Amino acid sequence: MRIIKKFIPGFLFSALQPFYHRALAVAASAIYGNPSAKLKVIGVTGTNGKTTIVHLLTAVLEATGEPVASISSLTFKIKNDEWKNTMKMTMPGRFTIQKFLKRAADEGCKFAVLEVTSEGIKQFRHRGIDFYMGILTNVTPEHIESHGTFENYRMAKSELFKRAKIHILNGEDPSVEYFAKIPTLTRIVYTKKDLPNDFHLKLPGEFNIENAVAVFQAAKFLGIPRQTIKSVLESFENVQGRMEFIRRGPFVVVVDYAHTPDALEKVYQTLRQPSGRLICVLGSAGGGRDKWKRSEIGKIAARYCDAIFLTNEDPYDEDPKEIIEDVEKGVLFSHSSSKMDYKIIIDRREAISSALKIAKLGDTIIITGKGAEPWLMGPNGSRQEWDDREVVREELKKIGG
Repeated sequence: MRIIKKFIPGFLFSALQPFYHRALAVAASAIYGNPSAKLKVIGVTGTNGKTTIVHLLTAVLEATGEPVASISSLTFKIKNDEWKNTMKMTMPGRFTIQKFLKRAADEGCKFAVLEVTSEGIKQFRHRGIDFYMGILTNVTPEHIESHGTFENYRMAKSELFKRAKIHILNGEDPSVEYFAKIPTLTRIVYTKKDLPNDFHLKLPGEFNIENAVAVFQAAKFLGIPRQTIKSVLESFENVQGRMEFIRRGPFVVVVDYAHTPDALEKVYQTLRQPSGRLICVLGSAGGGRDKWKRSEIGKIAARYCDAIFLTNEDPYDEDPKEIIEDVEKGVLFSHSSSKMDYKIIIDRREAISSALKIAKLGDTIIITGKGAEPWLMGPNGSRQEWDDREVVREELKKIGG
């Protein structure tokens, strides 16, 4: 790709890009023998909740004894072989996906559960995959710089449902009517109220009820016994880096991947307690990614958090200080600096350590933006090994926790 770009003028390269990506998708599928035709491929898309649904649904399918494959932002899995997704890419490239699906089919998998992203669809990574089912979590503004408008972003998501035979749609989402207009063989619209009264989830938060109901409806349609679904959903405590409780007392420490305004607000609403402070460690990604949301994230933090530590989070080629200052503008918009307890600590480890040091009995510390991601991304493609959860554990040991 980079070699081709060297010899083609920029405007022409941009015009040819869609054809290039589409051709690669067709070629990859052909080279690997269209493996998705031998599987029931379930695509999960939406702004938030995709990873949780992929892991929940995979666990439910596995509980029936069926061999399953899955790809999420966290892991690749084929039957009992599971390995980390270290690509910093939720939906891998076309050849990687097709090679994965071929191995899954060769090893006898019946189902493949995949996260499907708008960026992946934009680059035609979904082409050459026969989707049996599509599941929609929600659609809130994200990747606007990349897609141009929210409508374009939503339109990209809709491509999955134009190819899937079965549609599972979130009736709680304002965009449900938009997706419900897409023709399909079977359409199931779910809401939180569809969770059976005898299902008692360990997963925290109203948003996880929506995720669980999506899995319940999908699994029920696939003919999985109700008791099997119930058993798996009730036993699931968390997905790595998604509302993961690292410590539960005397103060609580939680790590979550939330990096959009909608997700961040839902996490804060879930963790906010009548007593005890909510101490928040947060930042925003660089690389030109959705600059609009930085101040919005700051505003939300100012509304819910009693103490804020603004810090570095995947700056890529941007100056971390400038990114944090963009978030700070949102904090100051909601509260004057004299009334708001916030600090800027660029070093992420130091910010986490500082938050831990001020915690008291009954407080909750929430560290967002990275979850279980294995890298901190820096300039010129550099990356530093990282895991918020491990950093928390290491810093707790240092302070005798």
